Amino acid sequence: MSYIKHRADESLEDYLETILMLQKSKGQVRSIDIANEMNFSKPSVSVAMKNLREKGYITVADTGYITLTESGRQRAEDTLERHTILADILMRIGVSKETALADACKLEHDLSEESFEAIKRVLYKQ
Repeated sequence: MSYIKHRADESLEDYLETILMLQKSKGQVRSIDIANEMNFSKPSVSVAMKNLREKGYITVADTGYITLTESGRQRAEDTLERHTILADILMRIGVSKETALADACKLEHDLSEESFEAIKRVLYKQ
């Protein structure tokens, strides 16, 4: 995978993960909520939402509320699971919570599916 494609996928996953977390905490999500949560400009978020909509990951109602599609929800949940498990592992081995959360955010995009599934099997006996 090229670096540019990787960075685009990472950004996409970060947006989807943020939408999922906001939906869980707030119920309904608008672009401004995403901009505030991610500390991004409203125009940047608008461009990202257009891209997510074109890829079929979200729908945007006339009222401006954003909803994950089935494929968007699945990708967001997969990313959140990776983030949660990787942060948990890092904290278990003594990494501070702040560093573990930041590092998990980086690792969640780079770790292969094979390695992640092996980690889950060994550490969580799945």
